[in-house]
Amino acid sequence: MKQAALGGRNPVLYHQTVPSFSMPEWAAAAGYDGVILDLQHGELGLDAACGILRSIPRENAYAYTRVGSLDPAPILRLLDSGARGVVAPTVESRSGAEALVAATKYPPVGNRSLGPSRPALYPGDSYTGAGNRAVSAVAQIETRAGVDRAEEIVSTPGLDSVYIGPADLAVSYGLPGRGDWEDGPVREAIAYLREVTTAHGVTLGIYSGRPEYAAGLFADGLVDYTGLGIDLVLLNRAFGDTIAGLGPARSTRSTS
Repeated sequence: MKQAALGGRNPVLYHQTVPSFSMPEWAAAAGYDGVILDLQHGELGLDAACGILRSIPRENAYAYTRVGSLDPAPILRLLDSGARGVVAPTVESRSGAEALVAATKYPPVGNRSLGPSRPALYPGDSYTGAGNRAVSAVAQIETRAGVDRAEEIVSTPGLDSVYIGPADLAVSYGLPGRGDWEDGPVREAIAYLREVTTAHGVTLGIYSGRPEYAAGLFADGLVDYTGLGIDLVLLNRAFGDTIAGLGPARSTRSTS
């Protein structure tokens, strides 16, 4: 989610929590730009996530992963399998952002090691330079402490983007754990993070459950991209709508 790569549009991704190779294809066919493979929540393990990354076309710049921690070992495997971005949860300090950059970037920016897991993954005169340009380091801010320290986090050299987790952020303010806030401290935090990220040339994204809410944020210029929906939530909605479409028909018996 580098500023220079947005190209005037607002990318839309979804969160995937189940080990499905088909889901990214269906999402892309529907018009999604990419996916955030979620290893923090859900059923996705490291091996499955690496396999899915290899199945996504190389030209897709939005094959992202969200990791459960800043442990560099799984981050390295995900990147070597083709991840174009790593979202690190609950970043609350400069040191957390620095650890993320160190794990995702080749020297001299970070400490990522070279591994021939996939051939010619980053074409260019300098493989490491091309890799650093291709991969985005994304710090997820989802607590009040993260918002309070936004300036030190966002100004970290090598950080490309901030991703807002609105539900956990709401909980940290003593509010119900949901997203799509129209007002209150979460909305104020979004506006503040927009100011800070703009000042440092860093992009800003957010998870949203409703397309109309995300559209409003885009229209107001508050975010650059969104993670719109979670696979299991979207499936649950489809299941509910489908079964509800039967109405009382399945319980109606002929009396003739």
